[in-house]
Amino acid sequence: MRKQRFYSYLIGILFFYVITLSNAEAANYVKVATIGSHPGIVDKSKGMQHVVDQVIEFWQGKLLLVLPDKPDLIVLSEVCDRPKGLTREEQLEYYRVRKNQVLDFFASVAKENQCYIVFGTRREQENGILRNSSIILDREGNVTGIYNKYFPTIGEMERGIKAGREAPVFQCDFGRVACAICFDLNFDELRDAYANKKPDIILFSSMYHGGLVQANWAYTCRSFFVSSIGVSSEIRNPLGDVVATSTNYFNHVVTTINLDSRLAHLDFNWDKLRALKQKYGPLVTIYDPGRVGCVLITSEHDSLSAEDMIKEFDIELLDDYLNRSRSFRVNQLKQE
Repeated sequence: MRKQRFYSYLIGILFFYVITLSNAEAANYVKVATIGSHPGIVDKSKGMQHVVDQVIEFWQGKLLLVLPDKPDLIVLSEVCDRPKGLTREEQLEYYRVRKNQVLDFFASVAKENQCYIVFGTRREQENGILRNSSIILDREGNVTGIYNKYFPTIGEMERGIKAGREAPVFQCDFGRVACAICFDLNFDELRDAYANKKPDIILFSSMYHGGLVQANWAYTCRSFFVSSIGVSSEIRNPLGDVVATSTNYFNHVVTTINLDSRLAHLDFNWDKLRALKQKYGPLVTIYDPGRVGCVLITSEHDSLSAEDMIKEFDIELLDDYLNRSRSFRVNQLKQE
């Protein structure tokens, strides 16, 4: 009898842990930092190794501005390790001397601070092909992924930069990320590829801002959007709204985002959304940006995900509703 009670106790404990683990994705907070900066004009009189040292020293100082906040992810700008004031020939010499020194420096910072770092750089592959790339380093300083600029400018391609062929999504320990670089933002082909894959965050390292196109990318891909640019580096939610931005005084910003969120249209969901809020109160956020007819549902619960809440109240997600509308239209046309 005692053995039976003991085994029943063990089964209860195991059941508790299974239930706990099954809800491990709730309230997925990620602290994100973005720094929109580039090394300025450097002293070239002591040779290119001294230039490399100055670039590393520059980024040591800039990273110290965000590291005290203990970010999970730091995003840096396009070709962030190319200093100003170098001629074309001097740039080539700089790259020959630089090799992996800046990469190794960022890797050491990532490992020491247990954070991801994403940075833009010009690199040469083993086969001699030149790329404008974003490199993702994990919390141990290892390369998680490399994205090659899908649409280099004509000027870049004339100078030998080869276009990327893939639109990859990379798995991090907090979620899935995709990258875009500067001119990429102009092209629907790349955005639509990501819209089909729906990464949690799009990381945009750039020389130009993109304006309203940033919001379009965030909303179309149903993704958070983090940009690193010289002016107004911004962090946007999946509705395209800015949740944090650098300023004319500070070219860096740190904020916490919650990836455990889903978009739902208001049609057929009004009563369900009210009931959801009534039950969970501050443990769920229902954010309405106005004018677009949909809301962002975010779980602040430590054991229930947004998906759990949505299923509980049978809330129809935005994409499901739009697809149902498409099907309804097709069926109506068939009946004419």
